[in-house]
Amino acid sequence: MDDLKLIAKSEEELQKQIQTVKAFSDDINMEFGLEKCAKIAFKRGKLVHSKNLVIDINREIQELEQGKTYKYLGIEESEGIQHQQMKERSKQEYSRRLRMILKSELNAKNKITAIGALAVSVLRYSFGVINWRTEEIKKIDRKTRKMLTMYKMHHPKADINRLYIKRKEGGRGLVQIEAAYKAEIINIAEYLNTNYKEDQFVNIVKSHESTQSNLNSIIKTAAKIQKN
Repeated sequence: MDDLKLIAKSEEELQKQIQTVKAFSDDINMEFGLEKCAKIAFKRGKLVHSKNLVIDINREIQELEQGKTYKYLGIEESEGIQHQQMKERSKQEYSRRLRMILKSELNAKNKITAIGALAVSVLRYSFGVINWRTEEIKKIDRKTRKMLTMYKMHHPKADINRLYIKRKEGGRGLVQIEAAYKAEIINIAEYLNTNYKEDQFVNIVKSHESTQSNLNSIIKTAAKIQKN
């Protein structure tokens, strides 16, 4: 594990936690990547200025600058997840990978496979973390079909449904991003609803979900998807 986030109620508690992490890191000869580390402090829910976090002599973790973000498990964060920023970055990276695949010398079958494995995975990773709207997802699917047409992989008058049917069933086998999004949201919601009694941390997440708006709640979004 090389991505770690520490949360503490006070500067003193955080300092103790960092020393514990340092002790374990020293034991396994793993160094802190200080250039990738940052510290941020909140008081009553608001971002406040604080001192850098000292690790040892001449080594400290810098405070995150106002307006800046840090990346944790691939997601840009500050006082919260930067949803709009992450959406734009995810869409740009998806488009970049899609274009590279379509420009490659792979045959049509392998291009479709590569899109699902290398391009759609960029978006799939964010489902359940970033607050996507269904219309935003549908727009990406439309853009994908447009690019397929540009690279002569899909005729503009061809049946759209066949594009997403599995090859063994007579279709093209392309992963529909809308379907992948809905499946991921439903799977996460089912996991929370099934395991909250056995796992205290899952229970905390489920309790937090109940306080969220319809847009921000995975469980409520999943219920809406299943209803439709």
